[in-house]
Order: sequence, then C-alpha cells, then structure tokens
Amino acid sequence: MAIVGDGQMGVVMAAMLAERGVPVTVWGPFHESIDELARTRRSARLPELGIPDAVRFEADGAKALAGVTIAVNAVPTQFVRAAWKPLAAHLPAGVPVVSVTKGIEDGTLLRPSEVLAQAAACPGGRAVAVLSGPTIAAELAMRLPATMVSASADAALAERVQRTFALPWLRIYTNTDVVGVEIAGAAKNVVALAAGMVDGLGLGSNAKSALLARGLAEIVRLGSALGARPETFFGIAGVGDLATTCFSPEGRNRSCGEAIGSGEPLASYLARTNSVVEGVATSHALLALAQKHGVDMPIVRAVESILFHGKTPAEAIRDLMGREAGAERVG
Repeated sequence: MAIVGDGQMGVVMAAMLAERGVPVTVWGPFHESIDELARTRRSARLPELGIPDAVRFEADGAKALAGVTIAVNAVPTQFVRAAWKPLAAHLPAGVPVVSVTKGIEDGTLLRPSEVLAQAAACPGGRAVAVLSGPTIAAELAMRLPATMVSASADAALAERVQRTFALPWLRIYTNTDVVGVEIAGAAKNVVALAAGMVDGLGLGSNAKSALLARGLAEIVRLGSALGARPETFFGIAGVGDLATTCFSPEGRNRSCGEAIGSGEPLASYLARTNSVVEGVATSHALLALAQKHGVDMPIVRAVESILFHGKTPAEAIRDLMGREAGAERVG
C-alpha cells in the first residue's frame, strides 16, 4: 500500500494501516520532510501520534509505488494534478486509487476523483474510490471512535476499501454515490469557513446552527443538480462531516474563518498556519460550479466575496439576513 501525501491525513492513515498489519509506504514531495518523518517517527502537526516502525517513508515515486495493490491519494486538491503527473508512470495498470482529498479543482471545476482519473490514467482506465467522512486527523491519531464512507461506482472496490481500512474503532460504510460524497466533502469546508466567521464575530449558537442548516440546503441543491442522491447529504459524508468541521476546534477551515471573523486578514492567517485550508480555493471553484449549473448558493457566494473581494464578515451577515424571506426548502 502506498500513501501519496505526507500531511496529517496521509500520516495518520499510514499508521492506521500499519495497525492492521498492512505494509505501507508514505510518499512526499520534499526529501527534508520525508527524512524528518522517517528519523523522528513524529509529525509536528500530530504530536500525539507515534508513527509505527512498519511505516516506510520515501521521496522517490518509483520506489514508493513499486508493487503496490492500492494507492491512496492524500494530497490537497489544488496539488493533486501536479503531484500525480510524475507519479502516474510508476503506478501499475489495474491498481486503484483511493482518494481522501476534499475539494474542487480551481479552473477545471473537477472533483478529486475526476482529477485522479486524468492525472493517474492508464490504458483501460483507472478505478478510483473515495473515502470520506467526519474524520479530524488528530482524533484518528488518538483512536477515538469514528465512521467513514467508502464510495465508488464499482461496488466491489468500495467493499474492498471498506475491508482494508476498517478497525475496531473505525466503522466504514459503502456508497455508490461518488458525486454526492465528494460534493459534500468539498462544500462543507466552505460552510465551515462561514461557521468560523460566526464564531469570530461572537454571533452565538443560534446563528451558527442556522448557518449549518441553510448551508446544508445549498449543498443539497448543488449536489442534486450534479446528479447526486439527496439522501447522501443527510448521512455520514454529508451532515456528519459538516457538523464536525464546523464545530471542532481542530477544524482548519473553521479556525481560519474564526480568525477572519475576529479581524485577521486571510493572507496573515495563511502565512502563520502550517496546514492547507482547502475551503479557501474551493470557495471560488464551488461558486463557479454552482453558477455553471444555475444553482443559487448565497452562503458560498458570501464566503467567496469575503476571501477574494474585500467584503467584511459583518457586511456578509447583514446581506444574508436581509434576503427576502420565504418558505423553508432543502434541495
């Protein structure tokens, strides 16, 4: 097994596989980072996790992917294509890729599985599955109970991923709605930015819960327009992941939003964090995708306006509250 990406999720998933006795190699693009992980068996972003000795670290793509039967993509969305372009030639034909990445590629408006199908292509096509859900990496590192969804158009592959990653403290369900699972995973990060802004502004639990409910309605609208099943958004990969991301103090997108709501410029926050805040680029791509399909997403539009067009969080809240009232509708 190979994990492509040495960030928090990549490292913690490698540790999970090692716990199951699965041989696993983690690939990262920077020799210095890979060497540090191999030497210390610690990640600065997951100090509570001791990385098992069975986990190998490798910066050479050919060595990392040699002989693997499954590859996991744990590279942030906006870097998936660039990372896989040199790696694809080393991944044997017929080996599926499991994506744990959440976002929409800026420019192309493609989901991670679609980017991987292009970037890691092989003769006959490359099977791709998606593994998603409410999984804060720090909690996984502490082996706290969690659930995920294994999604693939190929039911047999979804079940194979389910068996491969299941642990006594990690329950995995299968799903064939790849579109719904990926749209839910991408959009929840944008709503989490808004939830953090509500926290930063000190607007209270009423406002935050209302934001989650209406954010979910926007996600369902977009997903339905793209052919997803509405019920997917009311399950683990949908409302489950949304709630975790919006409320957890560990959530990167929520934390970023809170800093912005408290008055810190986006550029300042991004400069001091050591993590990729997926929702930032995704807000722009998600809004473009919604506009392409004629779907109204006022919360996403508000977040994108704050991040890229100089609107203040207070102005955005005022505009959202000033919208014409109507009957409640989800989807």
